[in-house]
Amino acid sequence: MNSNCIVAQSGGPTPIINASLQGVLESSLKSKKIDKVFAARFGIKGLMKDNVFDLTKEDEKQINLLKNTPGSILGSCRYKLKHFNKNTADYKKIFKIFEKYNIEYFFYIGGNDSMDTVDKLSKYARSNKKNINVIGIPKTIDNDLVITDHSPGFGSAAKYIATSVMETALDSRVYQRKNVHLIEVMGRHAGWLAAASALAGQSGLNTPDLIYFPEVVFSTDKFIDDLKKEAEKKDNIVVVISEGIKNDKGEYISASETSKHDQFGHKQMGGAAHSLAPYVKEYIFKRVKVIEFNVLQRACNHSASLIDLKEAYDCGKKAVEIASHKQKTGKTVIIKRISNDPYKSKITYEDVDKIANKEKKIPRDWINKEGNFVTEQAIKYLSPLIKGEPAHKSKNGLPQYSHIKAAATVRHKYEI
Repeated sequence: MNSNCIVAQSGGPTPIINASLQGVLESSLKSKKIDKVFAARFGIKGLMKDNVFDLTKEDEKQINLLKNTPGSILGSCRYKLKHFNKNTADYKKIFKIFEKYNIEYFFYIGGNDSMDTVDKLSKYARSNKKNINVIGIPKTIDNDLVITDHSPGFGSAAKYIATSVMETALDSRVYQRKNVHLIEVMGRHAGWLAAASALAGQSGLNTPDLIYFPEVVFSTDKFIDDLKKEAEKKDNIVVVISEGIKNDKGEYISASETSKHDQFGHKQMGGAAHSLAPYVKEYIFKRVKVIEFNVLQRACNHSASLIDLKEAYDCGKKAVEIASHKQKTGKTVIIKRISNDPYKSKITYEDVDKIANKEKKIPRDWINKEGNFVTEQAIKYLSPLIKGEPAHKSKNGLPQYSHIKAAATVRHKYEI
């Protein structure tokens, strides 16, 4: 009898995170080494509580809709495992579940913090001679995973942001009123999503006008000066601001002393644009609109990039290949770019400890000298990632999304 595998999702969702899940499931079912595919609800936290179900029993029609379904359909969590030298309790719970379901392969779909979990579980398995292969599958709209050329989920979020910036710019020009639109996008330490807004300018709309990144120290005085220069040239100004912009003291523009932190010590973000709006009203134009895309940029499957979706699916398939055919553990799937025009990429893998707890930021020479826009190098990197439109199934004018029955459990029952 063959062994089984289990898959879970962690961290913030992406528009196409379930494409990777579908890739894992379909590839596992074809594998000669895997009998059943189990799934854990709410990531590693749900796994410890035995919130596990057999994914292969789900309706085939619903499985086929996964690619085009936003949100982590298995549920997610943010939970930091302590090193097993300090606390083995969590590890014993997890590996007890692995033993219960005859698990030999564990696939964890997530970002930086999830790769930390993959790394720790792999090292625990090796140290304790457990026959478990733990493989990471990348996802994050922030695009801040190192080594991989880009992260699945980023291209679709980038496409949504660029499109929304175009639409905002057109709306701002409707009336004969001077105005400034401040658009805030996600990105705590890396400004990739903010940079993606520059793709809107490829449409011929000449927007956005200014972009601000966490990689560059933010000065309110310089910000006002930049706006004054733009106001001399036009009456409708569109500005994109990353939520993670910081002053010269390293303090977030948006985060107050009372802001909460998650289990990984990350300050909960949001509000940078709102905090700057009063300055704009006082020194530039009275009419200021603040727009926060918030969760929309990570739930926008309706505006997914076909390239992004296909790569996410292929990353799921590659994870199964790595685990079951090459007997690897402590690895994570990565994407290597082969060429830009035409765009080509290769799905391969790397040691997860080279990726966990590290962040990829925008190279400084991809941001202009003024620190308020990107260079052509960034545009060339970004442009291929948003291309292509996936086919969406719809009913009564609305998209059809997957409904996994066993995943529709009450969340609070499984909180730790």
